Amino acid sequence: MKKLSGKTALITGASSGIGRATALLFAEQGANVVAVARREHELQALINDITSAGGHAVAYAGDVSHEDTARAVVEFAQKSFGALHIAVNNAGTLGAARPIEDLSVSDWAHTLNTNLGSAFLGAKYQIPALRAAGGGSLVFVSSFVGYTVGLPGMSAYAASKAGIIGLTKALASECAPSHIRVNALLPGGTDTPMGQEATATPEARAFVEHLHALKRLAQPQEIAKSALYLASDDSSFSTGIALLADGGVSISRT
Repeated sequence: MKKLSGKTALITGASSGIGRATALLFAEQGANVVAVARREHELQALINDITSAGGHAVAYAGDVSHEDTARAVVEFAQKSFGALHIAVNNAGTLGAARPIEDLSVSDWAHTLNTNLGSAFLGAKYQIPALRAAGGGSLVFVSSFVGYTVGLPGMSAYAASKAGIIGLTKALASECAPSHIRVNALLPGGTDTPMGQEATATPEARAFVEHLHALKRLAQPQEIAKSALYLASDDSSFSTGIALLADGGVSISRT
């Protein structure tokens, strides 16, 4: 039995990395996938991969940090498949990585708006759609950074991702009467294009790998499996949690 049969799942940041892996896995598990990202060409390649494997998916190219897009993608999901049951808010950016005194106000605002602002806008329009469907699962992709680990030069990113956890907890309480579960997924270092920005040299990659107890980075497919847990009925009694899928980076001291 496929875990997401008959469900429609909206996934942002779906053109690469964790978002792409999640879209592929959810489609494999029977979901109708609504893939959202800014890069239309990469999105179409994803849709082709899903449909050629017998899955069902549509693409919407746009920036979910803009309110018009956040509203439109939910309407698109409902029009395409009749309802919305799952949303994975994965779109994000590392932003400018520099000491706080060198961080411009515009750099700070861009990172907060892209990460936390898009999560707020997603929830604003996704929750009414989930409620109309009788309930569902809302997932935000946060990070161990700003939650269990502090990294120098990452203040804007850490603040935005920590804010997502606070948003998750408030919405979990707010939405429980509507049978909507709200959870945050906190990946560790993952071998994605965005992750590679922080590990641009062999030395930097080796350093980041060593921070993890497992002494390696995650593959996007591994994080997608944790997203599947939160999206599916396997986590039916879990809401308001910050689920670490971090390879032990939060506990490693070796």
